[in-house]
Amino acid sequence: MSMKCVLIHPAWSPEEIFPSKTVSSQINYWQPLGTLYVGAALLEAGHEVEFLNGAFMSHEAILARIAEIRPEFIGLYSTTFGFPKAVRTASAIKQINRDIFVCVGGPYPMAMKDQCLEHDGAEFDAVVTGEAEQVIVELLERLAEGASLTGLAGVDFRQGTEIIRNPRRALLEDLDTLPFPARHLLGDKAHYIPPPGQYRRKPVTILITSRGCDRRCIFCFQVDKQRQYGSRGIRFRSVENVLQEIELCLAQGYREIKFIDDTFAANYDRAMEICREIKRRKLDFTWFASACVNQVDPPLLRAMKDAGCWAILFGADSGVQKTLNSLRKATTLEMIRRDVRWAKDAGIRVSTPFIFGAPGETFEDGLKTIDFAVELDADLANFHSLTPFPGTPLYHNLDKYGSVSENLSDRTYQSAAFVPYTMSRDEILKLRQIAFRRFYTRPKFLLRRLTQMRSWHDLQVNLQGVRSLYQLWATRNLFHGWKGKAGTREIAGQGAEK
Repeated sequence: MSMKCVLIHPAWSPEEIFPSKTVSSQINYWQPLGTLYVGAALLEAGHEVEFLNGAFMSHEAILARIAEIRPEFIGLYSTTFGFPKAVRTASAIKQINRDIFVCVGGPYPMAMKDQCLEHDGAEFDAVVTGEAEQVIVELLERLAEGASLTGLAGVDFRQGTEIIRNPRRALLEDLDTLPFPARHLLGDKAHYIPPPGQYRRKPVTILITSRGCDRRCIFCFQVDKQRQYGSRGIRFRSVENVLQEIELCLAQGYREIKFIDDTFAANYDRAMEICREIKRRKLDFTWFASACVNQVDPPLLRAMKDAGCWAILFGADSGVQKTLNSLRKATTLEMIRRDVRWAKDAGIRVSTPFIFGAPGETFEDGLKTIDFAVELDADLANFHSLTPFPGTPLYHNLDKYGSVSENLSDRTYQSAAFVPYTMSRDEILKLRQIAFRRFYTRPKFLLRRLTQMRSWHDLQVNLQGVRSLYQLWATRNLFHGWKGKAGTREIAGQGAEK
């Protein structure tokens, strides 16, 4: 029996994440790949599906559309930062029609499923506690038949005033069995773009060739962090399945792809085969990927370049070895130096994010990290504050490491929600401003950006960067005391968690 379904990302404002004076050079609109996978699974099962994205709709507009559609099922997506907005949206939906079944999923509900059905989320009927593609289809089958949800693995639900906790569901073993994400649900694909300077062509889509990670970084959320339910480590799609989706994306008009695997090169031979197949099939698109610094070498980087890869992200994170160790990165400073050099030699631009506020880090350590970022001289660098998302080792050891803001709206990489015992919040925010100033106002960097300028897009990116750099110098304590605030029209990108 077909059901009318709506998938929603609640509305919010970019200024709630980024300072208003620099938001133009930071804001981004990623395609919500997880939601598109769920949408594809529901469509394949014969249901009607519509996606309402708070990136481009106000809270009021979302509610008006729900009243017009009159769905039977609503799936809400929530990060930690976005959970209060998911609660607000669910409450408003129930005021429209209490018979609409409202389910919530995403990183925060997965990690905090109990709280999501108790006092904080009393308007939710159910929580998806793992990967959603299969469980959502089975959930709707039971709802259509009027059957009980008891025993449905992967879903906790509310039955009157009682909360029923079902068993966890094993992670998907064969990713090739999943339908490709339903990108047509997005509407105008041109709306979805990465941050300025992080793409070459438009429109841009994102694609994941694997799920999971075999690393043990203390700040990273994994669906099954204890590896208790199904496959351990990384689950890979076949090379042919990946190439079929790439070809579909190109047929749909996309000209660039961002591979969002935690590390594209986790399986070296498979990464090499994907690159060779892209080149052999003469697929015309540019792409961007992330990799761990100890998983690439010059032959792979050259193969990536030959296949259209124009940029790579290496999670450098710190310029102090003891800080890398405390983050459980399993990398060294020399590995980072070496692989950044290799990527540059291959003609690939390099992005290196860094984190301030790690357990045991001092202000002086942070200054050394800035020195290291300048030494690496990557094409792009970002400087975040460490955030303890629920479900991560950092979150579950807060008493050991430091203190955290109780306000979920602070849980982004921008506002220093977590403060280690060895540093203050003001020091973390001061380090961020020093880092951006030093890295992006170097004559060497500025000259390189000018010589690399080839298009109107490049000029626009550079002008946005100049405006942000001015604010970094003109506004004292740009990040200090800043609190995000909702605008009259709520638009948004993606949350900090995947």
